[in-house]
Amino acid sequence: MSSTVTTQSPPPTTGEPPRAKKSFVTVLLARPEIGALAAAVAVFAFFFATAEPFRTLSAMSTILYASSTIGIVAVGVALLMIGGEFDLSAGVSVITAALTASMVSYQFSANMWVGVVVSLFVMLLIGFINGYLVIRTGIPSFLVTLSTFFMLQGINLGVTRLITGTVSTPSVSDIDGFDSARAVFASQFTIGGVTLRVTVLWWIAFVVLGTWILLRTRIGNWIFAVGGAAASARAVGVPVARVKIGLFMGVSFLAWFYGMHVLFAFNTVQSGQGVGNEFIYIIAAVVGGALLTGGYGSAAGSAIGAFIFGMTVQGIVYAGWDANWFRFFLGAMLLLAVLVNIYVKNYATTRKA
Repeated sequence: MSSTVTTQSPPPTTGEPPRAKKSFVTVLLARPEIGALAAAVAVFAFFFATAEPFRTLSAMSTILYASSTIGIVAVGVALLMIGGEFDLSAGVSVITAALTASMVSYQFSANMWVGVVVSLFVMLLIGFINGYLVIRTGIPSFLVTLSTFFMLQGINLGVTRLITGTVSTPSVSDIDGFDSARAVFASQFTIGGVTLRVTVLWWIAFVVLGTWILLRTRIGNWIFAVGGAAASARAVGVPVARVKIGLFMGVSFLAWFYGMHVLFAFNTVQSGQGVGNEFIYIIAAVVGGALLTGGYGSAAGSAIGAFIFGMTVQGIVYAGWDANWFRFFLGAMLLLAVLVNIYVKNYATTRKA
């Protein structure tokens, strides 16, 4: 009696080795905001231990508000930097938006919302012009927006003095529509005995929207592509010009939004404000993981960077230190953030699973 033995041939191979699964540490370190998160924990722990007023809920409310005033615009700046460009006019653009809305409504005796809408169109036009000039001329965005910065600064001061005779606008609190506009842009509410500004909620909403755009939409893929290699992105059909112009307009929109908060929170606007804030927006984005070379970063990281800024500003006050040291800390924080971000990115890309 004989028996037969059947053999099963092995499955065909494709010749490609199986992909190694990345470890959790590698995936974690690949996130742009991981370094900023560690820094935020360290800054919080430091001021929590050294400044007793820092430990109260009211102090945290103030910190969140200070963070939101930077974080709202920093979201747009971070997306623009991921797209490989800069906007040095963002700081004075905030004041341009507020001045436009104030003077249009006051000088023409119009409803406050008329000034708000006109201001929005003006700001979107400025963003479009910035992006268009960068694309069409090939001049680096640093120089284009630096020129815009000086022009807007001059317009803010010159036009305000020409119309009002001073460097500030008159109060708009008695104009129709002021109360409803203030409810949208500058209201506050109480939760558990703690007062919060509505800008904190808007800040969170813009961060969530920016994160969704970057990680869940085709536009987000385009933003990373044009920031990493614009020529290659254009070669595969990415609309580089539209993406970059849209990013500049996004910064202008968020500058407009914060400008409306400035107007309706204080009723009047000083035309010389805003100078220097553009660097703080960029610092928040860089501390949050955005690279100066483009193609890398996150909206959530910009929020963490802004939160670090808010904790530092208020923490120095609560600790009773000389406020002049803040600038030193800001510069050191920027330098360390750049070094840490580059190290973490290189480590994550070269580390074996």
